[in-house]
Amino acid sequence: MEPKQEEKKSNNKLLLILLGLLLIGNGIFIWLWLQERGRANTVVVEKQNVIVERDNVKADLLDLQKQYASLQTNDQVLNADLDAKRAQIADLLEQADKHKNDAYIISKLKKETETLRKIMQHYIVEIDSLNTLNKTIIAEKDKVTSDLNLEKDKTTKLSKDKEAMANTISLGSVLKAENPTATGVKFRSGGKKEVETTKASRVEKLKVSFVLGENKIAKKGTRNVYIRITTPDGKEICKSPDDENSVKFNGGKGFYAAKQEVSYANEDVAVEVFCSNTTPFIAGKYLIDIICDNVISGQTSITLK
Repeated sequence: MEPKQEEKKSNNKLLLILLGLLLIGNGIFIWLWLQERGRANTVVVEKQNVIVERDNVKADLLDLQKQYASLQTNDQVLNADLDAKRAQIADLLEQADKHKNDAYIISKLKKETETLRKIMQHYIVEIDSLNTLNKTIIAEKDKVTSDLNLEKDKTTKLSKDKEAMANTISLGSVLKAENPTATGVKFRSGGKKEVETTKASRVEKLKVSFVLGENKIAKKGTRNVYIRITTPDGKEICKSPDDENSVKFNGGKGFYAAKQEVSYANEDVAVEVFCSNTTPFIAGKYLIDIICDNVISGQTSITLK
């Protein structure tokens, strides 16, 4: 009986050991399963978070795309920059769709979106500044135009005043500049050859030609003949605006572009006077007064293209 009891006890111990090992194995299995399940749940949550972040980034990009599309300017360089940024936003939207599950790329796209938004704020300030500057320039241009019109009105009035004053001067003592003409001249062959031109950019000097007419009762002797030129923008051509380059005429005073001595003997005298400019000639109409003995003896004009 004792050997059987000992064998039974031994079997019971073995069974308990196996049962314990089974319980431990099941416990380990359950623990591993719970761990894996937790990791799976974490992956799912992370993936959902990435998708949500992707959607947020895409929404920001779409909003940014609309705002960049609304930015308008006439500045060509700035427009080129804006076009480049619009193309960059379109590329980022494609990447957001392509890498919707990639947390690293979505994070990178978010940073680039934030950078583009900051750059856009800079563009807004710059465009506002340009618009303000353009308004200022337009206002200044309008003022210049208004001032020019006033000067033209003054010139017209002055011309009428000249005419009225000329009627009060004794005709017998006034020398007339007859058949006055003006031509634009460019020099070739070292200044020896004159070439006429009406293109402002090519004109080097204006040549004023006229005949100081016969007047038997006028005083003989040397006369200073002055050429006064008013430019298309209402200025007078002169070496410098000071008394040394001024001339009185018809009760008024102005600046002359050129002066030439003429020996007068009561007979027709052909005169040519070349007039330079300190700045390049511009396109438009030039008004020319020929002044002799403090009187406007003749007038002509020339239009340069």
